[in-house]
This record gives sequence, C-alpha cells and structure tokens, in this order.
Amino acid sequence: MTVTTDLVEICDRAATARDLERAAVHLADWVGIVLATRGSAPERAFAAAAGLERGALSGFDGHAPEAAAFALGALGSLLEMDDLHRRSILHAGDVVCPAALVAARDAGATGQTLLRALLAGYEVALRIGVAAAAGGYSAWYNSAACGVFGAAMAAARAQGLGAEAQAHALGHAGMQAAGLWQCRLEPGHAKQLAAGHAARAGITAARAARAGIGAPLEILEGPLGVFATMYPGADPAGIAQARGDWALHEVSLKPWSACRHTHPAIAAALELRARGVAPARIEVATYAAAIAFCDAPAPQDAHSARFSLQHCVATALARGAPARADFEDPACRDAPEIAALRARVHLVEDPGLSAAFPGAYGATLRITDAGGAVHTAHAPHAPGDPEAPLAPEAIEAKFLTNCRDGGVPDPAARALHEALRALPAQPDLTALSAALRGATHPEGDPHEP
Repeated sequence: MTVTTDLVEICDRAATARDLERAAVHLADWVGIVLATRGSAPERAFAAAAGLERGALSGFDGHAPEAAAFALGALGSLLEMDDLHRRSILHAGDVVCPAALVAARDAGATGQTLLRALLAGYEVALRIGVAAAAGGYSAWYNSAACGVFGAAMAAARAQGLGAEAQAHALGHAGMQAAGLWQCRLEPGHAKQLAAGHAARAGITAARAARAGIGAPLEILEGPLGVFATMYPGADPAGIAQARGDWALHEVSLKPWSACRHTHPAIAAALELRARGVAPARIEVATYAAAIAFCDAPAPQDAHSARFSLQHCVATALARGAPARADFEDPACRDAPEIAALRARVHLVEDPGLSAAFPGAYGATLRITDAGGAVHTAHAPHAPGDPEAPLAPEAIEAKFLTNCRDGGVPDPAARALHEALRALPAQPDLTALSAALRGATHPEGDPHEP
C-alpha cells in the first residue's frame, strides 16, 4: 500500500445527505464568487490565456476541459472570498470545484456524483495539506501545490475511474504540483494562475490515468516525492487515519472580501463598534502569520487593502461589516476618515495565538478611548469557522450579492442557487447547466459579443 492508494480507499466511503448538502453549499459559494468577477479585467485576461473567446465564465459551457478548468480555477481567489481550511492553510474550493464541475459535465454525471467527487477532492487536498503544513507556512502555495491532488481526485471520481486509475491520477497530480509564495511579494495575478494550473492539472491527471498512463504511486512519501523535496517538515503520520466526518465539514466560509487572516480582527472591531467605543488608539494582537501577510498601513489598491489589517479594522470600526466597495478606490486610498483610523492601528504578536496557528485563527482588539479607558474584544475564531458557522441566510445572501456584483439579474441568480442546492436529487447536470448559462449570458447582456 502507498499513501495514494490509502487516500483512494479513504474516499471510497459513504456520504450522507448532510455531507452532500454541505458539498452543494461550498460549490454554490465558489460559483457565486466566480460570478462576481464577471466582466472584470482579470476575467478577460484569464479567458484570453485559456483561449476562450467569450470570457472565462464561458468555461461553464462545453469548452475543452483543460481550458475551462484553468480559466474557472483562476477566478475563485480574485476577491479573497474563497473558502479556507485552517490546519492545511489551503483554499481547496478554488481548485477542486472547477475540476469537479468540468469533469462531471463532460462525463454526463449525476448531481450526486458531482457532489461525491467534491467530497473526495476536498478530503485528499486537505489531508495532504495538513501533513504539509505541520510546520506552518512554507515557500509553497498550498492551495496549488497540495490542491492539485484534490483536483485530480475530484476529476477522477467525477469521471467514474476505478481505484487503480484514481491512484495513478494522484501520482500524475504530484508530477504537476507547483506554486511558490513569491507571488505575494510582487504585483500581478500569479497566485490565481497557479490555482488555475492546479485545476487544469487535475483534469490532465485524471485523463492520463484513464488513458492507461502509469504514474509514481509513492509520489507523496517516496525518497524523491513531494514530502521529501517540497515539504521536508511535513508530518504525514496521520494522513490515512480513519475519521468520522468528511474533511469538508472543517472548512470555513468567508463573509468578507479580505484575507482570512484579517477576519478575526474584523469580528472584534465590529463588537467594539457595537458598544459605541470611540478609538484614540487601536491595538490588534494576533498571530505572527497574520502580521506577516497583512501588515499594510497605507494600502494603495484593492489587493493591498484586502491584505491590510489596518484597513480592515478601520473600515469595520467606521462603517460596520466591510463590503466589496470598501476595498476599491476611493475607499482604500482617498477616504480621510478611514486613513485617520488606519494611522491609529498598531499590530502586536500574541505568542499564544501564534502557538495555536494554524489550528485556530484568532485576534484581540484593544481600543483606548480619549479618556484613557481600554476596551477589549477577543475573537478566538472568525465568523464562518466551524465553531462560528454562518447562518444559511447569510450564505445565500453572500451568493446573491456576489451575483449582483457580477451583473447577474436576481431571477437568474435565484434560479442558479436553486439548481445548485437541488444537485443531490438531480439525475444529470442539465438543469444546472441551463441555470449557469442563464447567469453567465443573460438575454440582453452587454458582455455578450
């Protein structure tokens, strides 16, 4: 037995109605996020890179699977609203959802097969990611470098491949694993390209396995495999342990369009705002990784604003729960009240929170008012974590808001949401495909050629 064959066996277990419903929730969340990018310059750029003439979202239609998976896979993290698994430091939905959806579409799969493929894809990506992230962050972008395995498993299962072929698909995925964190130190959308590559590579891996092309089955644990070469600090000891729930139930959903490391601080800021505290000095105590990623006192664009603890906390204190517009110009550069509050924000590391990372993401906010009194709020978890789940109404509202931001008419958005949530009972993907078409290319759409 190898780790790849163990993972295949783990994924070949029962899924309850609750599991399938959760998979549909995450697929819907990803679809809504992708739709919010509709008509944007990055969406057009990734469409051109994939060779899709009608925009990246036309990947939902009958295009070549690799091109469709690449284009769609690149869009999920553009707005920093993608789902996250804490212990693996991994946004699995960005790569698993497009690979599963494209593969299921091409295979004529049932709705339940698609959702089971998602469960398996998340399971593999997150188990490998947890092993890889045992020492915290590395130079590798886990969502791509580990997520590719989830994309391959999802594609393989959506296409009905047998156990041996699934294991070979995982081997081929490892041969294509890539993505370095240098992308966060320089401008551009290389992080999104890496996610798109991982989704596309998952499709390629499954197709290669289906064609009978052999792969290294010890690609993870072998002496020249992924753990030894890319993640020497990995701890794969528990990677194949039996567990109760599918790992998907451990995945968080984001309510706000910002890096997940900012969300606990936003939650604490909202609590203090509700108390009516007027800040003279603001201290954010959080874990070291949050400061490393999100110390940006003077953001100059939407991307840097989404990775700015100062901007996120200032916005929450001044305006309440941040909306997408709060990260765009002029909010991130030209709003005097936000800039003034940002200047009062001071970041400090909390060693206890650093020790708890990546198992928990937390923050404490301490506000000193004009009279010298100190007001404190602690958020051990962020809204959307398993310990603080979003209400179904909030998840649906996020989906509909994202659709509106992408210019999708409300009737089309609601029809799509209904089609996504109805997947467990659907004998095929006809209804979903029609709803996606109605959302991405509505009648009279100015984006249509």
